[in-house]
Amino acid sequence: MNSLVLYDNNPFDLIEKFFDDDWLAPRFRTPAIDVYEEGDKYMLEAELPGLSDKDIKLEVRNGQLTLSTAKSEKTEEKSKKGRWIRKERREFRFARSFTLPEDVDASAIEAHFKNGVLQVIMPKKPEAAPKAIEVKID
Repeated sequence: MNSLVLYDNNPFDLIEKFFDDDWLAPRFRTPAIDVYEEGDKYMLEAELPGLSDKDIKLEVRNGQLTLSTAKSEKTEEKSKKGRWIRKERREFRFARSFTLPEDVDASAIEAHFKNGVLQVIMPKKPEAAPKAIEVKID
């Protein structure tokens, strides 16, 4: 099961958001994620630009791998007189959960983060590997 948590769209805030200059700005971001099988392991790669390893939470529970983050982003620009020209303060978060295949060794999962890309290596259990059977001549 691949579930994606999007933003909470409160109907009572709809009119206020419409007249707000910032109403089109994304509040929550969903990363691009690739999952593929490579021999004796499954690989998950997620693009997480602007995040650090401390912003990323990755956990396995009840056969589910969950990737999540919550981050506050602040950008401020002022004119020379100190009056705000633009002020943006955004918080964003996401959570994606994936059901692990039964042949994944959850205790051996590794994660690496480099240049804004998270790579999760999910090795298969040794008993899940195909076994060659020798054919004998009688």
